[in-house]
Amino acid sequence: MKQVILITGASSGIGKACAEYLAAKGYCVYGTSRKALQSEIPHFTFLQMDVTSPASIDAGIQHIIAEQGKIDAVINNAGMGILGALELATEAEIRQQMETNFHGVVNVCSAVLPYMRRQRSGKIINISSVGGVMGLPFQGFYSASKFAVEGYSEALSLELHRFGVKVTLIEPGDFNTGFTANRIISEATLNEADYAETAKRALEIIVKEETNGSSPTRLAKVIEKVIRRKNPPFRVPVGKFEQVLSIYVKRYLPAKWYAAILRSYYKVN
Repeated sequence: MKQVILITGASSGIGKACAEYLAAKGYCVYGTSRKALQSEIPHFTFLQMDVTSPASIDAGIQHIIAEQGKIDAVINNAGMGILGALELATEAEIRQQMETNFHGVVNVCSAVLPYMRRQRSGKIINISSVGGVMGLPFQGFYSASKFAVEGYSEALSLELHRFGVKVTLIEPGDFNTGFTANRIISEATLNEADYAETAKRALEIIVKEETNGSSPTRLAKVIEKVIRRKNPPFRVPVGKFEQVLSIYVKRYLPAKWYAAILRSYYKVN
């Protein structure tokens, strides 16, 4: 039987690339979008789902189970980013960032895990980020949401081990996707003299790196390998050599040295 894969945030970027790649490989793919969409690609079906709404998620999961009887893997990819100074973030911005990037992962896992436990099999693949390993200036709540995904996934993997359900964290660096154009920019930050110019400099660097990033198809190929492996690794960094290296370097450098490198890189000195 074909493996049944659920991918959140499949209308663009990494999610879209994964859905199309896996469908082409013959997997039965369900991709979610907040808007009602139709797919012309064989083996790829769109589901209208909002990851911040448990009722919406439950309806989508029930639909897949009714049609396929199982879900073999979930790729928690839906996410968004807000750029701005932490000090000036509004409650609405913080809530939107955390509810989409963190609570969305929790909501989907909570809905799908009863079926995976019953199957005594399944894979949870959570898309984190290099920003989930290091706090990034002017992307603080994005980093916070991904740090939360990392901690949640670590604990989840321990709890699910005896049920045969595997958890993997994918930690991408910069990829060329629609994430760049869809980023929300804090107006309060741009209007605050103490932060405005520094934030703009950091944003220029971020946009340049993302624009020159790898194709998301590269990431899709990595995720497909995780799906195929019986015992996949828990953490999989993916991206440019220097970005992947930065994850490992952080483990060994003194914290003040690492912070100095980040300040210099993002020109926030």
